[in-house]
Amino acid sequence: MRLSEIVSRYDERLRTADFADIDASANGLQVGPAEAAVERAAFAVDAVGETIAAAADAGADLLVTHHGLSWGGIERVTGRQYGRIAPLVEADVALYVSHLPLDGHPDLGNAAGIADLLGLSDRAGFASIGPETVGLRGRADGLDRGSVHDLLGAELDHGGAGVRLLDFGPETIREVAVATGAGADFLDEAVASGADTLVIGEPKGKTYHEAREAGLNVFCGTHYGTETFGVRSLADLAASWGLEATFLDVPTGL
Repeated sequence: MRLSEIVSRYDERLRTADFADIDASANGLQVGPAEAAVERAAFAVDAVGETIAAAADAGADLLVTHHGLSWGGIERVTGRQYGRIAPLVEADVALYVSHLPLDGHPDLGNAAGIADLLGLSDRAGFASIGPETVGLRGRADGLDRGSVHDLLGAELDHGGAGVRLLDFGPETIREVAVATGAGADFLDEAVASGADTLVIGEPKGKTYHEAREAGLNVFCGTHYGTETFGVRSLADLAASWGLEATFLDVPTGL
């Protein structure tokens, strides 16, 4: 399959162009010739030395990640940037990236994966950035807070760090907002939406008191742990197109 066709399919499905003005990430194809042939694709949360080396070792023609290499432009290819880009070029591995478009996608996204895990219904967009949303909210229909904690702890890839719970909301959960990764800044929006529970990746120092004063449960499943769903969904898509797809799991515990 041609790389240009894969890029076109992903860009269309993820609405990549709609996020161009609101996302610091240079989403889409970041490294590689558009007309390369692709038979094997590797998928990872982060484009870093470990995953790039693993993709090359696996014989991948393409690496697809959530966090890429270009955040507002690359002025110099030196140091860490050179250490990541050079192996891609040397091994002839292209890099495709989807950041915010993949966070809030209603079917393929990271928030959708957690919403599926919790069985949320009546879903709507949440976590507004400009005209787009990068999270989801939905109805939980009376989940027990402790059971949710156990479920997230068992299912999220938190690298052994566990799932933090700020248990300031009700024990019976009915309305959940999800903003994966660095989603702590959407706490006020969660409260305004009527949510009694917020699921994020990583908290900030202020999150404790903001949640306590708002009477909100906050589950923190680590940045990495809440953001494996999207790239796994993209891997499933690639497999359905006839590509050999491999997920590279490199949890950080953060």
